[in-house]
Amino acid sequence: MSSITTSAIDLPSRRSVDRTCDDLAMLVLAVVAVVAGLTFRDYGLGWDDYTHAEYADLLLRMYGSGFKDTGALSFANLYMYGGGFDMAAALLHKVIPLELFETRRLLGAIVGVIGLAVTWRLGRRVGGPVAGLATLLLLALCPTFYGHMFMNPKDAPFAVAMAILMLGLVRLAEEYPSPSPRTILIVGLGSGLSLGSRVLGGLALIYALIGFIPLLAEEFRTQGAGEAARRFAHVVYVLVPGLVLGYLIMGLIWPWSIIEPGNPFQAVTYFSHFFEKPWKEMFDGALVSVPDMPWSYLPTLFALQLPEVLLGLTLAGVIGSFVVLPRKDVTARRKTILLMLMLAAMLPLVTAMVKRPALYNGIRHFIFVIPPMTVLAGLSFAWIMNWLGDNKRSWQPAVLAIFLFGLLLSLGEMIRLHPYQYTHFNHIAGTVRGADDRYMLDYWGLALKQASDGLRDQLEERQEGPPPGRKWKVAVCGPQRPAQVALGPDFTIGWDSHAADFAMTLGEFYCKGLTAPVMVEIKRDDVVFARVYDIRGRSISGLLSIPAP
Repeated sequence: MSSITTSAIDLPSRRSVDRTCDDLAMLVLAVVAVVAGLTFRDYGLGWDDYTHAEYADLLLRMYGSGFKDTGALSFANLYMYGGGFDMAAALLHKVIPLELFETRRLLGAIVGVIGLAVTWRLGRRVGGPVAGLATLLLLALCPTFYGHMFMNPKDAPFAVAMAILMLGLVRLAEEYPSPSPRTILIVGLGSGLSLGSRVLGGLALIYALIGFIPLLAEEFRTQGAGEAARRFAHVVYVLVPGLVLGYLIMGLIWPWSIIEPGNPFQAVTYFSHFFEKPWKEMFDGALVSVPDMPWSYLPTLFALQLPEVLLGLTLAGVIGSFVVLPRKDVTARRKTILLMLMLAAMLPLVTAMVKRPALYNGIRHFIFVIPPMTVLAGLSFAWIMNWLGDNKRSWQPAVLAIFLFGLLLSLGEMIRLHPYQYTHFNHIAGTVRGADDRYMLDYWGLALKQASDGLRDQLEERQEGPPPGRKWKVAVCGPQRPAQVALGPDFTIGWDSHAADFAMTLGEFYCKGLTAPVMVEIKRDDVVFARVYDIRGRSISGLLSIPAP
């Protein structure tokens, strides 16, 4: 991996390889942008959407009042997160002709495409155009990342911010000890956006402190202690404007963080202990309380939810990087870059496995490790193609075909699951069909949007109206406010099924299957994601199959 060139694929000239890969990357970005622009309305609301929209209103009210209205600084526990995405969506909603939650989906798509572009540039910078294109394809066709970028207001923007910061750190390693103004700007922008999104952005400091050890050790060996210290001090000095910019950005999008100097550390302490009343989720066929999830939770779900081609190439990238680190013929800069990428991809997972915090909602809190994983995977693919070009050129088409087959396999699942790509399980798990009885799928309840649309269509087709003097009553097993938004003003919702006309339930373990006529059924890969029952004139004791937490 230390000698990846852009001539990994046997084409007439290196220039043609560079141009072809870059042109294809731009085409991929354009296609993803068009598809996202055509489909963003398909994605429903999750459990957190409504609350995040309220947080945005409070933040904008605080700024608009000159900090007299400080309700945002104590709102739920969201004040311990940044609200940059939420504020941007609220402001964008004021200037474009879309509903608020449609605007949030559109902005999520925009942020996601930016993340794809940044990760492509990161992969290209580290490994050349072939690695960059492979990185982009692997990330764009990762159903987990793609699905979350539309509807996850915290974790997806945070993943993009961390990718920006990693790009800045890689540039810093390449340009050390004289970083360019652009690199300083990227480091500042990435640090401000990442810390301003989630306090976990501080992990990047660990990546840098450990990752730069090979480069600094080389500096001390070749330059001497005094000169190496002077060069290091110079780098710290020139980074100050970027870090100041980052602090200002963090304060703008996460104002609570700068009210008191110790607030970010308070957030670390707060999130290091579980802060809600425990509930149970399905893991490996058993109901497990979220603070008691086993150490195997994350490695199991990453192994079962990431595409097979990404898993294999990421593993190859990690192993290849470990092989490179002790080699004397590899430059210290290269070792630093690979070490930072490995830390970014693996350290959060290893830390969680050791510390065993409360874990829930699948891998959504850890999707920020997927972009560096795809970079390592892209590097390993480019290295394999480069090695084959030097040693087994006749094998290149076969390996390329296997790579493309893996991508097409993932693309097929994304199309089949749309718009629930975030629920993806790979063929190792037996797809969502095999995972349905063992793991949670639509834990954010996105399918209630399609179920609501189906219910309205059914009533319109039957030309039925609500009983005189009241609205339709719908008992919902799932997120309540998102269901209300999806259904519209002609419906009232709640948990009580006794006086309800219809019952809308998710296909998750905690919702009962009812003995009543099914009006709407939302299915993907033969798995029920949601149902709407006609329960008029029936006595339904409740919708939950387990006691409420």
